[in-house]
Amino acid sequence: MTGHMTPEEFRRYGRQVVDWIADYQEKVESYPVLSQARPGDVLAGLPAHPPERGEGFEAVLADLDRVVLPGITHWQHPGFFAYFPANASGPAILGDLLSAGLGVQGMLWATSPACTELETRVLDWLAELLDLPARFRSGGAGGGVIQDSASGAALVAVLAALHRADGGASGRDGINRRHTLYISSQTHSSMEKAARVAGIGAGNVRVVDTDPGTLAMDPARLEAMLAADAAAGALPVLVCATVGTTSTTAVDPVAAIGEVCRRHGVWLHVDAAYAGVAAVCPELRWVNDGLDGHVDSYSTNPHKWLLTNFDCNAFWVADREPLVGALSILPEYLRNRATTSGEVIDYRDWQISLGRRFRALKLWSVIRWYGAEGLREHVRTGVRLAGGLAEEIAADPGFELLPHHPFGLVCFRPRWEGLPDVEADAATMRLMERLNASGDLYLTHTKVGGRVLLRMAIGAPATGDAHVAAAWERIRAEAAAEG
Repeated sequence: MTGHMTPEEFRRYGRQVVDWIADYQEKVESYPVLSQARPGDVLAGLPAHPPERGEGFEAVLADLDRVVLPGITHWQHPGFFAYFPANASGPAILGDLLSAGLGVQGMLWATSPACTELETRVLDWLAELLDLPARFRSGGAGGGVIQDSASGAALVAVLAALHRADGGASGRDGINRRHTLYISSQTHSSMEKAARVAGIGAGNVRVVDTDPGTLAMDPARLEAMLAADAAAGALPVLVCATVGTTSTTAVDPVAAIGEVCRRHGVWLHVDAAYAGVAAVCPELRWVNDGLDGHVDSYSTNPHKWLLTNFDCNAFWVADREPLVGALSILPEYLRNRATTSGEVIDYRDWQISLGRRFRALKLWSVIRWYGAEGLREHVRTGVRLAGGLAEEIAADPGFELLPHHPFGLVCFRPRWEGLPDVEADAATMRLMERLNASGDLYLTHTKVGGRVLLRMAIGAPATGDAHVAAAWERIRAEAAAEG
């Protein structure tokens, strides 16, 4: 088979692909959640060399079933409770298909005005749905953009903060003095990676103490570290506060941290990758506490808990000037009348890469399909299921519950009476491995105070009461067997 796929062939195979995806969604619960593939299994099923002659698309679909599907861990399975949700939904999948079909490269406004202006509008919509401060809207000095992930958002925040802190000198001449960045022990590892990539260096990432009970950053300790570092000749660049940490969904005191940052003139980035979308529900808008104070940038992931398939991070800045100043390079081949007029946004200046996909289509599709009511219902379902599970765990004398569980994550462990801590942690890990090997559910773990906890993150679109109840019964039964 040679030549381009014709529109008629595309129609025929496209219907098959859509049917395949719909069939997969219908029967996803029949698969083991965690892939049973061993290292090298998928490679062994693939030819070592590419085909000389083109093949029909039927062969691709056949190998999808034969080779690829056995190597898939099913993130949309109702028994997927690991990490955080990575929601996918019909409207988002169709939006992605439309993006692929249009084949837009939206690096400049001029390369497809709709790609830019739809994104601007959708980010303003999302800011309204989440009740974010007005300064993050596009009508003023700030605005929003879709990044690939919270990690990408963290990096551009660091670069913007660095540009503002030293007036652009580091971008022009390189870093020639010590710059510092501030996190807590609970901050996502992407911040350390951002420091490495930006040239600040992992050794200049300062770890601020947390409250032992809440695991939230200590603002007083942050202030003392900022003052000491500045006195020693360092240039503090950025502080990252987290709303819903990856480990336990701990929440940093953004308002108090913001006041510290304001006094020291330091950029404050708020990472709400998982929990930020909870603000679509009015009763959960306490997650926005402090955002109306000194906050320079904010990000959250619709691709985690808001029914928009990966990749889709929403990133806002209160002032776009440092961001554009840090990232804008305009060679002659990119110059055009719209850009030089200053009347348009070129999102290439808001991200690391030059090229960009039309990601706004899938978020637009999701918001229009579900509306605010549907999005709230999805988040509320996850919170309700997690709250019910937490009540069951708290009532069971054989288990210990981590008290903080305001979202869809519940952290807990068996008590393992009589076992020393090291042996109890080993028993918890063995329990998790047996549960994950069962095929019915998939959990991950964390450590708090040096002790291993199981993490059960609820939020897959297909997960309901029966799935959570069955998972809890399986956990109890396996814990009893281990004990």
